[in-house]
Amino acid sequence: MKATITLLPGDGIGPDVLAEGVKVLHAVAAKYGHQFTLNEALIGGVAIDRTGNPLPPATLAAIEQCDAVLLGAVGDPKYDDPALPVRPEQGLLALRKSMGVYANLRPVKVLPALVGSSAIKTEVLAGTDLVFVRELTGGVYFGQPKGRGRREDGERWAVDTLSYTESEVRRVSHVAFKLARSRRKKVTSVDKANVLESSRLWREVVVEVAKEYPDVELEHVLVDACSMALIRRPSSFDVLVTENMFGDILTDEASMLAGSMGMLPSASLGDGRRGLYEPIHGSAPKYAGQDRVNPIGTILSVALLLRHSLGLEAEATAIERAVEAALADGYRTADIAPAGAAPIGTRAMGDRIVERLLD
Repeated sequence: MKATITLLPGDGIGPDVLAEGVKVLHAVAAKYGHQFTLNEALIGGVAIDRTGNPLPPATLAAIEQCDAVLLGAVGDPKYDDPALPVRPEQGLLALRKSMGVYANLRPVKVLPALVGSSAIKTEVLAGTDLVFVRELTGGVYFGQPKGRGRREDGERWAVDTLSYTESEVRRVSHVAFKLARSRRKKVTSVDKANVLESSRLWREVVVEVAKEYPDVELEHVLVDACSMALIRRPSSFDVLVTENMFGDILTDEASMLAGSMGMLPSASLGDGRRGLYEPIHGSAPKYAGQDRVNPIGTILSVALLLRHSLGLEAEATAIERAVEAALADGYRTADIAPAGAAPIGTRAMGDRIVERLLD
């Protein structure tokens, strides 16, 4: 197969972890006879530094010509001042919107080798294998009106609008139910329907969509109850579908089930095959260039890229098995290493995974 992949290293540790994802892509190409053309482009703080724009036109042009996008991380503390008119995160939100990737898949699977790396009891974690389907291009992050101001009496105010349309809820719900059909046939819809009008619409539409999937069980859970249940009974969940902000928060919580945020990949998908793939962690600038962060979330994002955008299921599964094999052999980066153990670095973990992939 021939495919073109746009690489967006971004900020902080983004270039560090993306380099390991590229290493895996080269190994897959060599082993299976594929030809991947990799083109690098700018996003985030580094893009602002060089062009003044967190998502330059040249980056958008490169994405229009590719089959998939692999992203490192976005965020730079020198742009943290909320009063600044341009920030790195604006580039990420604009990227998602421009690509039309409205469904963000975030799988959380507790690997046997890492059960001890989580703060949760082993007996609670056993059997946990779930996927969040997070709506990605609507909700409070995109709703209008949005802004800040000052009243006549000098009091400052700010507003963000949580808004959803029926079609936005319907399309992401179909993604969740179709995914559940290939898994354990259960969908948990997460909302705040006891308080929010947007959540009441969400629940109504999810119920309507569920009628088209009579073989899939549907349950509704309020977001606050879900945050507790993820810690109390994580193995009871299969596919969870939720709106943008709730999904953002809950998946960070769920990453602790797997042992570290550095373990979790994501796939952002739309109606076509071109998707956006990235680890769920941030840019962690204080660790940039130190060869100490976990690249597994990025490497597993490469597996999702091969599966969903390129249709290479065998290659995707081979990467996932190589990750599990490296962990089973005892290799750990600092975030998942037990107390007293000597961790390996970012590059060494990538090397160990590639070795098992090529075995």
